[in-house]
Amino acid sequence: MTREIIKIEGLHKTYALDGVQVHALRGIDLVLEQGEYLAIMGPSGSGKSTLMNIIGCLDIADAGRYWLNGQDVTQLSGGQLAQIRNRELGFVFQNFNLLPRTTALENVETPLIYAGINKRERRSRSEEMLKLVGLGERLYHLPNQLSGGQQQRVAIARALVTQPSLLLADEPTGNMDSATSAELLTLLDKLNTEQGLTIALITHEADVAARAQRMVILRDGRLEASS
Repeated sequence: MTREIIKIEGLHKTYALDGVQVHALRGIDLVLEQGEYLAIMGPSGSGKSTLMNIIGCLDIADAGRYWLNGQDVTQLSGGQLAQIRNRELGFVFQNFNLLPRTTALENVETPLIYAGINKRERRSRSEEMLKLVGLGERLYHLPNQLSGGQQQRVAIARALVTQPSLLLADEPTGNMDSATSAELLTLLDKLNTEQGLTIALITHEADVAARAQRMVILRDGRLEASS
């Protein structure tokens, strides 16, 4: 029986921008179950990045409720949200955010250092993740010795090494050519279908969103459509 990884009810978020109230989210309801692969689409300014930041516990809503793995995170403190981010969530961004003078293996190990995992286990888990994403022969390469697609694979391995409940991918193909994008999307497909990884992906590209099992479209802070 699957469980709800994300449950959102009546989410609202408003920002003050140059003295103007910007309603980024206007009553969002959303459920994401374990093992699902969801694409969140919408034009610039639709609220999709705001929604992703709240799902990722990087921001908090003004109103509404948000449960992550059954825990209501709506009223948690900054420190408590940080603990949940480190334990429950993996993040992948379009700019990779790799440490430039650090090998692929050391980049993947980084979250485990902060989690207090001993060196032997860090090394073992990081090697396993890099092999999972097809980089078992690139453990000791620096980022500038890797292609863009390989760097993104390192970023995915780093996101997965903490064994998160949910992978959040924010425009992960944004800086890639079509061939490299296809390679990355095939990897996400594999992680979802073969590893059972739950994925929420933000994109403005319809062909990228089409790879997901389900798609929601945001416009002007509201869910306009779901399929």
